[in-house]
Amino acid sequence: MEIWINPACSKCRSALTLLDAEGASYTVRRYLEDVPSEDEIREVLERLGLEPWDITRTEEAVAKELGVKEWARDDDAREQWVRALAEHPKLIQRPIITAEDGTAVVGRTEEAVRDAMSR
Repeated sequence: MEIWINPACSKCRSALTLLDAEGASYTVRRYLEDVPSEDEIREVLERLGLEPWDITRTEEAVAKELGVKEWARDDDAREQWVRALAEHPKLIQRPIITAEDGTAVVGRTEEAVRDAMSR
């Protein structure tokens, strides 16, 4: 299991605390420092079963600068979104946990983190 975190994020810290309390085995990826490639973002989106706009933090300053709220949310615009996430990793919703069964979850709640651990 791998968890993409921003150490400054309280949801990420809560997820790590729960994983540790449950004795889970995991690898931490500080995705702001170890930025995922476009291919890695596509892979995690497939594992999540989501589209890039579903994991984009649209209230971030850079999102507002880019005007992402105005971008189309369709197949033609998908690569624009993926590219933006790779170029501006602060836009990626967190934490993202890749589970052992090949799926992933956005672990913003205790329930979601527990779900990832059970997979």
